[in-house]
Amino acid sequence: MAIRTVLVSVSGAEDSKVLSHSAFHLAKDLDTHLQVLHVRTDPRETIPLLGEGMSVGMIDDMTRIAEEECDSCQARARSQYDECLIEYLAQETNNPTAAGNTVSWTEMRGREDEIVSRLGRLADLIVLSRPNVEAEVGHTLVLNSALFETGRPVLVVPPTGMKKIGKKVVVSWNGSAQSARAVSSALPILKNADEVNVFTIESKRTPGEMSAGVTEYMAYHGINCSVRTLAGSGTSVGEALLKEAAFVGADMIVMGAYTHSRMRQLILGGVTRHVLEQSNLPLLMAH
Repeated sequence: MAIRTVLVSVSGAEDSKVLSHSAFHLAKDLDTHLQVLHVRTDPRETIPLLGEGMSVGMIDDMTRIAEEECDSCQARARSQYDECLIEYLAQETNNPTAAGNTVSWTEMRGREDEIVSRLGRLADLIVLSRPNVEAEVGHTLVLNSALFETGRPVLVVPPTGMKKIGKKVVVSWNGSAQSARAVSSALPILKNADEVNVFTIESKRTPGEMSAGVTEYMAYHGINCSVRTLAGSGTSVGEALLKEAAFVGADMIVMGAYTHSRMRQLILGGVTRHVLEQSNLPLLMAH
């Protein structure tokens, strides 16, 4: 599948400046159309949660303050967008074309997770910030919606951002359907990579023979890759993956997301959760 349309959701917060620049850079490298989305939160949605025992005047004041904050976030997001238009010499258009790097701005009101899940189904790739401690709940809701509700791959950008990606790529392969979807989604990037390393990390759930056939599959797509099976050696699979990615100097990781039960991983931890929390590399993930 070619990557022709990329959706990025920007909030206007400080970290969205890094996200905006990363998305513009990615779209330029891939020669794709980039749809930049900004979602304005509807303050009225918070009133049922906050309105118990509050006067009409207090609710009106809170609504006004929330609207002012929305205006401020929108202004910052739009300013970041305009800045990127100039820096990346991007061609702004709403007219679809079959080739070339173009960008467009979309502004909507509602819940970001619901809008991203709806618009994301008509994008080839969704770009989001990595969830952080300050905005963990909101970011995690949007990320989970993108992963579980769209059927599309998600590129998770670390706080440090990204410039050139896909030159040295690590693929985490455990033989799952999620891994297969991630690899298939990443093929346009893998084809242009200088180096592709496929790691299968042995565990109770993933025997070493899971890596059989990966070299042949990649070769059919014109990709020369190195395939290695690694022992967990007492460390977690996520920890071992990040260690090997750092060792080979990777600039991107491709992996399936929530291969096992999402609830189990949210409660007990897991590969997806560990990598999301600890990785400083862009993560191309699919469920």
